[in-house]
Parts: sequence; C-alpha cells; structure tokens
Amino acid sequence: MKRSLILIVFMLIFPFVNAQTKDELLSLQKIKKDSIGAIQKNVDAIQSEIDALPGWRFDAFGTIGGSVSGHNNWYSKDTPNSSVGNFGFNINASADLIEDKFFWKNATNINISWIKFDNKDDDLDSEKYEVSTDIFTLSSLYGRKLSEKFAVSALGEYRTTLVNNFNNPGYLDLGIGATWTPIKDLVIVIHPLNYNFIFSRGGNEYNSSLGAKIVADYSKKIGNLNISSNLSIFQSYKSSNYSNYTWTNSFAYTIWKNLGLGFDFGLRKNKQEALNYATDFDPDVTFDTVDNKLQSYWLFGLSYKIK
Repeated sequence: MKRSLILIVFMLIFPFVNAQTKDELLSLQKIKKDSIGAIQKNVDAIQSEIDALPGWRFDAFGTIGGSVSGHNNWYSKDTPNSSVGNFGFNINASADLIEDKFFWKNATNINISWIKFDNKDDDLDSEKYEVSTDIFTLSSLYGRKLSEKFAVSALGEYRTTLVNNFNNPGYLDLGIGATWTPIKDLVIVIHPLNYNFIFSRGGNEYNSSLGAKIVADYSKKIGNLNISSNLSIFQSYKSSNYSNYTWTNSFAYTIWKNLGLGFDFGLRKNKQEALNYATDFDPDVTFDTVDNKLQSYWLFGLSYKIK
C-alpha cells in the first residue's frame, strides 16, 4: 500500500518536473540565440569595415538547371515516343578595385542553355542538343572620383554569343562621361559620348553608330540572398533603329553551405537583331515593317556561391 502511494505521487509530480525542465531548457536556448545574434551583429559590423577598406573585391555565383523526360507509347501525345532534355547555367563574376581617388569595376555574365526534343518515330528528327540561350557580356568601368558619389568615367562593354556565331554579331561600346553612386550597392553610368561598334560577317542590317550609353548596375546581399541586376541601354544619335537595351537579373538563395536555389531572367530589345532574323524568312522586310518583339529568357535551378 505504501509503495503504491509513492508511485501515485511520483506519477503526479513527474509531468510538472518534466515541464519545468523543458521550460528551463527553452529559456536557456533563447539566451544562447540572443548571444549568437549579438555576436553576428558584431561580425557583420567588422565585415562592413573590412569592405570599406581600399583594395580588390572579388565575387562570383552561378545557377545551374536542367531536366530530362521520356515517353514510350504515350498515345495522348502527338509524339508518343519521344525524349526531351534541357540544361543551362549562368555565371556572374566581378573584380572591383576601390581606392580613395579612383575605382575600376570589372564584371562578366555568361548564360548558356541547351534543349533537345527527339521524336523517336521520325528518322529525320535531330537527336542533338540545340543552343537555346547564348549570352556573354564583359564590362570594364574606370572612374576618377570627384566626390564620394560622383566620378568622371570611361566604360568598355562587349556583348556577343559564345557557342554559336561568336562575334557575329558582336557589340562593343566605348564611351566617356560620368558615374553616379547614389547608394553603396547601385552604380549608374551616364555617357553622352559613346560609340557602338557592331561586328558582323554579312548582314547589312547591322550598323555602328554614335550615341549615349546608360548603365544601371545593382548588387546586394541580404542575408542568404544574393541579387545582381544590370540594365544596359544604348540610344543611337543616328537612328532609333540602331538603339537597344538588355536587362539581366540573377537571384541566388543559399540554403546549405554554398549551395542553394537560383533564378535568372533577362529581357532585350534590339531592332537590328530582329531584322536580321526576319530576313531569313522574308527578304523584303525592312526596319519599318519588322516586328521587333521583346526577347526574354529565364532559368531556375541549383545555385552555387563561390567565395
């Protein structure tokens, strides 16, 4: 009887002891988390001071995505026996030299993807991967500081494709003007004196011209999220037919160590490219009649941060 009474009392008290122990552990966990947060703030503050020091800064991250699928006797499709595959990657890299009186910013963007659609019932159907996106951009901006936010600058920017039709066309912008840095992560380039060289093996649609160059480049790290956005505009003084713009964006969210998810998309308007493409189907098309549609691409997949 005495033993049973002790057992009953223990069973009544144990849940309260366990709850108290859990509450104590949760309280201790909160204290530790607060301490970690305070330490991280100090680390971030020190890192900001390091970033503000003169010298080189290097950064790179990229996205890789792809998928494959296959069908055999899938009669609900027009092509019941087929295989589909797509693969692509994007790389953003920069090397910046920041000094008290000048800066030199260098950046590159590479975005290439392939796609394959193989109809197994068609012997003439191609089984090869075809290039669907092919972008290569390299830029170099030098500025002599007039103040913390303004500088006189010179820019060189080269754009082309790598896999197909390298330098056909190729665009080289060389110009001078001013650079404005309204906030730390945003650089705006305004060059009223810029020459847009276009390299092409054939194709009378491509013409070099003098014009204005405007570039807005934004790079930001918010927690585990890396953001890179670049808008490049050329406004020709000769004709609006020779003007163009390209806007590229990359987002990479780190989940574990340097791995995460990435999303990239880009937009472009270029009437000379549209006309060159259209003449393959209609030799009589002109700048006045060509349908200059908005070009676009996107890529979603795994991302990797290179430290």
